[in-house]
Amino acid sequence: METFIQQIINGLVLGSMYALVALGYTMVYGIIGLINFAHGEVLMVGALTSWSIIGLMKDAMPGTPGWLVLLISLVIACVVAAVLNFVIEKVAYRPLRNSPKLAPLITAIGMSLLLQTLAMIIWKPNYKPYPTLLPSTPFDVGGAVITPTQVLILGMTAVSLAVLMWLVNYTRMGRAMRATAENPRVAALMGVKPDVVISATFVIGAVLAAIAGVMWAANYGTVQHAMGFLPGLKAFTAAVFGGIGNLAGAVIGGILLGLIESLGAGYIGAWTGGVLGSQYSDIFAFIVLIFVLTLRPSGLLGERVADRA
Repeated sequence: METFIQQIINGLVLGSMYALVALGYTMVYGIIGLINFAHGEVLMVGALTSWSIIGLMKDAMPGTPGWLVLLISLVIACVVAAVLNFVIEKVAYRPLRNSPKLAPLITAIGMSLLLQTLAMIIWKPNYKPYPTLLPSTPFDVGGAVITPTQVLILGMTAVSLAVLMWLVNYTRMGRAMRATAENPRVAALMGVKPDVVISATFVIGAVLAAIAGVMWAANYGTVQHAMGFLPGLKAFTAAVFGGIGNLAGAVIGGILLGLIESLGAGYIGAWTGGVLGSQYSDIFAFIVLIFVLTLRPSGLLGERVADRA
């Protein structure tokens, strides 16, 4: 029973980070029908920015409490990621908005590789240890353990999702986002500025990705220039799993993906004597994705919709 509870905790923590990144994918796709494959690299830039700020603060203000250092680095990482995603949308995607769908897709892949290369030049390609800023003494939960960092990840995810749902459902910007997603031309006739809404969507997605990146680095204790590729791919899988374009689907898909991966690595790895252990944990999520999409191509909460005229 303790093993089951531990795997559930690990899965919820992992799934929470997937959900934050998946929301960025699904928001952008829901509004302009674009898969931003550079989104994982925004996560990476957020994590590396946080790492750099922590190093600077430790040198300049060595007595600062760890939680305050982490908070300041998180805020700065969010700002840097938001500016980066704003520039990406304005420079790389906006000129191609009315082009054939293959053009922005190739541009997104190229932007992902460009950001990885620039990060490798700026921060060097070696793995860098991410400092432990919170207490490391774990809490006991029914025989399983959860660290203060993991508690923070779950709390940050819950708050971020609550704020996002409030923003989308109860604010003027949220109404503009929903109107633009429904029909950008009609929304423009009603006084909505689609370009502003799309830029705001990229900024919001970047902030969520930066939070996930800092939490990922704090949980696993390391950062490097290629760290965003696999979480970005998994988050995209979660968005498709839950129903691309559906906010609730992205959250459910992310959490389910984390649970499947954690339980698969824990139990199937034990049953196979370690042959399919944690080093093969990636296959479980993609096997389930293939199975779900075979039965329901639109995802768990997705709906089949006609192409826009």
